[in-house]
Amino acid sequence: MKKILLVVTNTSKYPNLDRATGLWLGEAVHFAAEIEKAGYEIDYVSPKGGYTPLDPHSLQPDQMTELDWKYYTNTDFLNKLSTTLPADSINPNDYAAIYYAGGHGVMWDFAEDEKLQNIASTIHANGGVVSAVCHGVVGLLNIKNSDGEYLIKNTKVTGFTNTEEIAVGLDKVVPFLTEDELVRKGANYVKDADWSVFTVTDNRIVTGQNPASGGAVAKDVIKLLKSL
Repeated sequence: MKKILLVVTNTSKYPNLDRATGLWLGEAVHFAAEIEKAGYEIDYVSPKGGYTPLDPHSLQPDQMTELDWKYYTNTDFLNKLSTTLPADSINPNDYAAIYYAGGHGVMWDFAEDEKLQNIASTIHANGGVVSAVCHGVVGLLNIKNSDGEYLIKNTKVTGFTNTEEIAVGLDKVVPFLTEDELVRKGANYVKDADWSVFTVTDNRIVTGQNPASGGAVAKDVIKLLKSL
């Protein structure tokens, strides 16, 4: 059974704000839990490799479920987040799927990373699955297919909505709005009510709208892999 690649950020601080950011813990945890339950092994990768910071807001009591605490107190899991593989060390042929976890940090290191783009493009070309949740979907923006077209062009996708970004007060801080940029790249952007669990699958691309949707993305990825 091929492995699943879980992508996380290296960005620990908003470049234009004195505030910490990083991986939104639950978006990795809830995806990983479903994937591991299905029997897949996960490798953790980041653009540069090494440590992935955790967004402190994702560790607030109102954000942490029992499952989050189980992973957050698991030394093996934390060690994996501290020693992620660098993108340039990855052989895409080893993976059945790639998943981009979010957190605002990814807005500064996912979209322009050509190594990650090439990994995802190869996985998809091999018949695998490309997936992402919340801000993690910005990792899909510049992936191209073998024809040189954007992979998400004319494809139904979702991701963090403009209204959700405004609600958390960061619409003027991020370099671009996720929803707007997906539309600009030719994707068929769809969404549900703010903060609701929502996923969409099209062309072997699975995306989730917000932090609540990570586990649902995993279930859709597993279902898709079983059907291939």
